[in-house]
Amino acid sequence: MLQATQDELVERGFHGLNMEQVATRAGIGKTTIYRRWGTTAGLVTELMTELAAQSSPPPDTGSIQGDLEANAISVMEAVNDPRLGATFQAVIAAATCDEGAAAALRAFYGRRIAEWATVADQAIARGDLPPGTDGQELIKAVSAPLYYRLVVTREPVDREAAVRAVTVALIAARAGAFVTGPATAGLGADPAVPGLGAEPAVPGVSTGPAATGATATRTTR
Repeated sequence: MLQATQDELVERGFHGLNMEQVATRAGIGKTTIYRRWGTTAGLVTELMTELAAQSSPPPDTGSIQGDLEANAISVMEAVNDPRLGATFQAVIAAATCDEGAAAALRAFYGRRIAEWATVADQAIARGDLPPGTDGQELIKAVSAPLYYRLVVTREPVDREAAVRAVTVALIAARAGAFVTGPATAGLGADPAVPGLGAEPAVPGVSTGPAATGATATRTTR
């Protein structure tokens, strides 16, 4: 049934998905499909759940860079796969205007992101990332540029783009960009963290209390 659903989704898109056609393709009665799944959104939700279950677990490469590159390459391979990539694109497109498709997509990526976020915990334990780094936000930062290329600019999602996404996300992570909660306290006083320490002196510009207040106002907008 789920294979038939994916076949129809790839060929017709989410809005062309039809319960009767799926039932015919799967060789079962339409009453059965309606009784179990109810709607096409129900079919797609179960399909995405199954795809998440089939996905490979995060590897432990021994370094956060290696782990994040494995994640980016996994995304690259998935979206470039003729069948799997077409499935993602169909559901992503539908999610912009259909809440059922959006819910299925959120559930899929929520599960995958949570699984991959554990690599940040391992990196924190090794001292590779600042304490308090939000692993889920880090994983989103790695994959976001790749999906942007896929669905917005329609540029190739290749290995170069995958490695670049990791490099940028890792620089931000090590600078504390994804640190949340109590661990953020005191980050602004660390001169070793680019962009988070005191601003360098600029010739001819006052650094007195008034100027400091203006800077604080500007930077917190």
